[in-house]
Amino acid sequence: MTRVQPEPPEERPPHGASIVGGIDRDSPGPGPFVMAADTLEGNKVVDPAGDDIGTIDHIMIDVLGGRVAYAVLAMGGFLGIGEKLFALPWSALTLDTRRKCFVLGVERDRLKAAPGFDKDHWPSMADSQWATSIHQYYGISPYWEADRYDPWDERRR
Repeated sequence: MTRVQPEPPEERPPHGASIVGGIDRDSPGPGPFVMAADTLEGNKVVDPAGDDIGTIDHIMIDVLGGRVAYAVLAMGGFLGIGEKLFALPWSALTLDTRRKCFVLGVERDRLKAAPGFDKDHWPSMADSQWATSIHQYYGISPYWEADRYDPWDERRR
């Protein structure tokens, strides 16, 4: 198990992931503020102690709201067999650009007890009760409340 020294986030934005590490605002190209989703998939996720807990398997987009809703964490298993998946609210993560990983502010034991799913049995992410419960579990305000945007408001469709 690889151990990475944790680093506290500089400041939690109203919604979205935090960024820590060497941020060069003048560097050419994308990142770390705007990045291709597929460059984040496969990134390591560590707990507050710096221990590996899994990798980012998918980035889930709220199409109507135009923002990242969740990162799907893959934990355990071997070559995709027997792994458990977890929908993590995007704002629960901190991107560490120096160490090239995400930090999740949840201990491994709490994550193991979190509501999860497997690759063949995904939850209905469009269910507002499910979405609210996931955010509550991780102690994060739902992303749609940050600017009063509600993805389940029928008037917006």
